[in-house]
Amino acid sequence: MRIAGAAKLVVVIAIFLLTFYVISQVFEIKMDANLGHIFARSALDAAARSTKPPRYKCGISKACPEKHFAFKMSSGAANVVGPKICVEDNVLMSGVKNNVGRGINVALVNGKTGEALDTKFFDMWGGDVAPFIEFLKSIQDGTIVLMATYDDGATKLNEEARKLIAELGSTSITNLGFRDNWVFCGGKGIKTKSPFEQHIKNNKDTNKYEGWPEVVEMEGCIPQKQD
Repeated sequence: MRIAGAAKLVVVIAIFLLTFYVISQVFEIKMDANLGHIFARSALDAAARSTKPPRYKCGISKACPEKHFAFKMSSGAANVVGPKICVEDNVLMSGVKNNVGRGINVALVNGKTGEALDTKFFDMWGGDVAPFIEFLKSIQDGTIVLMATYDDGATKLNEEARKLIAELGSTSITNLGFRDNWVFCGGKGIKTKSPFEQHIKNNKDTNKYEGWPEVVEMEGCIPQKQD
């Protein structure tokens, strides 16, 4: 009887050890699989990060050189979506900020620091051009000036206003017409015509929207004002 009891105890111990061994082996395999999955996923994430294209200020296509300010801007879309002006990754004007309006939208930026100085819009359909003229005259030398139309930016423009904008470096302002789309970046005291300007005429045969041309967009790098 003692021999039979001892034999049963040996069998029980053997079964326990075998069960423990099997469980530990399965657990180890699962751990290895989980660790392998984690390491593989980490490698894939690292590869994705390494292949992801870099993001530049304001979402422009390439980085600006030293002593330049990145900017990106767009005109309004018909009379539905307002214009957007971004400088140095700072959105100065947009529909989301609720500081744009019908007419010509203007943002002023310090030419030395890139900091925003002022933002305003002037209704050139139902408003008065006189406040716009006074505003243009008040701009200080060395100020970067960005302008974008929304809906109609030309009906109330007169020769004086157009001349003042031309002095900021604009070429297209003399031809800006009813419901044209136009974006411009110039500066007070600029000695040459600005390379930063886009203009699309309102033409019923080519308009993207009924009564308005397509949105115009522009990006670039503005040289920092040097003393």
